[in-house]
Amino acid sequence: MDTIGTLHNKDVEKEFLAIIQTYERVIYKVCYLYTTPNATLNDLYQEVVLNIWKAYPKFRNECKVSTWIYRIALNTCISFIRKEKRTLEFVTLNPEVNTIMDETDPIHEMLKQLYHLINQLGQLDKSIILLYLEEKSYEEIAEITGLTTTNVATKLNRIKNKLKKMKTEE
Repeated sequence: MDTIGTLHNKDVEKEFLAIIQTYERVIYKVCYLYTTPNATLNDLYQEVVLNIWKAYPKFRNECKVSTWIYRIALNTCISFIRKEKRTLEFVTLNPEVNTIMDETDPIHEMLKQLYHLINQLGQLDKSIILLYLEEKSYEEIAEITGLTTTNVATKLNRIKNKLKKMKTEE
């Protein structure tokens, strides 16, 4: 390989690593929600990063990088879970959240309850509420999930009502 090709590959690699570093927390958040005993956080994370790397040369900036990352992360996690042919299990809160927050903090307890309830949702509902909690617009959620904006709004309303009902039934 010539020197120019090597330099180009190094530049692409640097760009890719910068993107992964920028969106590392996003990838981990998606992976946390899909963690099961057979699909560990590290396995899912590595699988997502590998798929982002494979898709990186084809990325044409037709959407935001964050939208592209979310789409790949969600699709990778859902596919990984399907391959395992296991039902989704409950996951614990992000370990970072546990160390940052005081166990006696009421917000800590509310977050634990929220994640517990979210983990009982189906895959699509879980994806939608995750994106909503990440403050994505309805348009961005629609683009990531492949739904219409109207469908996203309807589903979000139903998910919120379902979570409220689940909370009162506990």
